[in-house]
Amino acid sequence: MNLEKQIYLRKSARKYLDDEIDENVIHDFLANVKPLMRGINYRYEILTRDKVNVRTRWSAPYYLALYSEKQDFHLENLGFVFQQLSLYLQSIGIGSCWVGMASPKRKDSDFVITISFGKSDDMVRDISGFKRKALSEISDNCDERLRVAQLAPSAINSQPWYFKHSDDGFDVYQYKQNILKRQVLKKWNPIDVGIALAHLYIANEKTFDFYKKSDSDDIKGYTYTGSIKI
Repeated sequence: MNLEKQIYLRKSARKYLDDEIDENVIHDFLANVKPLMRGINYRYEILTRDKVNVRTRWSAPYYLALYSEKQDFHLENLGFVFQQLSLYLQSIGIGSCWVGMASPKRKDSDFVITISFGKSDDMVRDISGFKRKALSEISDNCDERLRVAQLAPSAINSQPWYFKHSDDGFDVYQYKQNILKRQVLKKWNPIDVGIALAHLYIANEKTFDFYKKSDSDDIKGYTYTGSIKI
C-alpha cells in the first residue's frame, strides 16, 4: 500500500455521491494504524447524515465522529491517526474532509471533531492546485523532505506548522495565532499539526519517530510541540 502518492493529489471532498460504502474498510485499516503517542484512548463512530448536526453549506452521506480522552497530545494524535485513514480512503476512491462545523446529535463530552466521507468524483487535484506557504515560510531552511508536510490540509488553510532543523531531524512548532483567530483555531490547529506529522510519517514510515525534548523552548511567534526523526 503506497499512501505517499495520495499526498500529492488529495483534495478535501465537498461533493459526494450517494453510493453505499463498506464500513469494514475503515475498521480494518484502523485496527492496525500507528498512533502518534501510545496510551491515549480514542474512539470513532460512523454516522449517517441524519445523525449529525451539520453547519456547512454542503453535506456528505457519512461522517466519522472522533472522540478522545483529554490529555497531552490527544488532539495531535487524532490528526495523526485519522489523516492516515483519509489518505487510505483516498487510495480506494473514497473522498473525505475534516469538518469543524459538524457534530453528532447525540452529545458526548469526549467528542472532538468530525470527518465527512463518501464516494466522490471531486477529490483529486494537480499539484498546482495546492495553495500553500513556501517551504521557506514553514521551516528555518528549505528542505524537500518537508514537502509532504507543506501539502497537509488545515483549518481555514491556516498552515500553523513550523519546522526547525536539529541534529536528529526537526523540532516541530505551532504558530501562535492572533487573538481573534485563536478563538476559532485553538482546538483545530493542534489537530492540523498532527495531520502534517502524519504526512511525514507516511513518507518516512521506517524511520519516523516523535518525541518531546525536556530542554526545548518556544521560539518567537511559535510554541514547541515536539521533535521528530525522519
